[in-house]
Amino acid sequence: MSPADRNASTSGLFERAVGGDRRALARLLSVVERGGDEGRALAGLTYARAGAAYTVGMTGAPGSGKSTLTGAIAGQLRREVGTTVAVIAVDPSSPLSGGAILGDRVRMQEHALDDGVYVRSMATRGHLGGLAAAVPDAVRLLDAANWPLVIVETVGVGQVEVEVAATCDTVVVVVNPGWGDSVQANKAGLLEIADVLVINKADRPGVRETRRDLQNMLELSGEIAWTPPIVETVASSGTGVAELWTAISSHREFLQAGGELERRRSLRAYEEALRLASAVYLEELESAAKSPPLDALLVELSDRRVTPFDAALLLGDAAARRILDRASGASATGDGEITGSGQEGGPTP
Repeated sequence: MSPADRNASTSGLFERAVGGDRRALARLLSVVERGGDEGRALAGLTYARAGAAYTVGMTGAPGSGKSTLTGAIAGQLRREVGTTVAVIAVDPSSPLSGGAILGDRVRMQEHALDDGVYVRSMATRGHLGGLAAAVPDAVRLLDAANWPLVIVETVGVGQVEVEVAATCDTVVVVVNPGWGDSVQANKAGLLEIADVLVINKADRPGVRETRRDLQNMLELSGEIAWTPPIVETVASSGTGVAELWTAISSHREFLQAGGELERRRSLRAYEEALRLASAVYLEELESAAKSPPLDALLVELSDRRVTPFDAALLLGDAAARRILDRASGASATGDGEITGSGQEGGPTP
């Protein structure tokens, strides 16, 4: 299939997904995960139509009950409000297939027959921070497909995944009684991203001590515009879930009242652009390093005629020119390659 045909197919699937076709939405989410030219074409369709959905990030250490709590929130909203909810469950990758292991999705089976809840597992694929690289585009796709609330539930990796804050409007950090002291929490970066703190499994011993540790941490953080509320829940029975949603709603109202929501979203878009620019630059840097004149650069490094820092500048300059060639529609060969260093027998920038 030609690129034009693929784009036409993607566009058709997008219109069907916007119209409520869940199969089309599932296929497009697969396109998002694959990335490439087709994924970029889809991103162009979704970006202009996104912006209405509110996003909530659920994060915390493994075993804290994030999946069960996410399912409980979805159930609460469906029963009490009727709001449709989409969930992106970022799972560990299978060591064999690279796909999501689907543990989080299994824990939300009570919503399997509810058309008002859409659950999609996405593999981390080794991505640092426990957050799949495709999640921001997946959130925008669900937003454009008229899902008003998107919950991103991340895989636990032994510490709080700070990266989730780059994707969501409200970040909920889930801990358990006996989770550890405040020093460890600060090392994990918990206070940097938490908008709401949840002590889940609050029917176990140690709740009072855990609440005290969290409150002490908040007091040490100094004067802040929004103080994260601490909510106690038992996700398996639904206890405290209504209070948790009230806390999330209060944070949303706080963000909207002072214009902070739009400021946060603008900053996130800018930071995402920087991350993508870094990825593009790294791709071109690796291509430049594999170009034929690299042999000459290696000889200069071995002979100590060029320092590693100077070699890095040479490669960086070549990568930058390759990016400029791509942006202008020119071929990435010729000027985009390392061509010599001005020293006898060597490459120059």
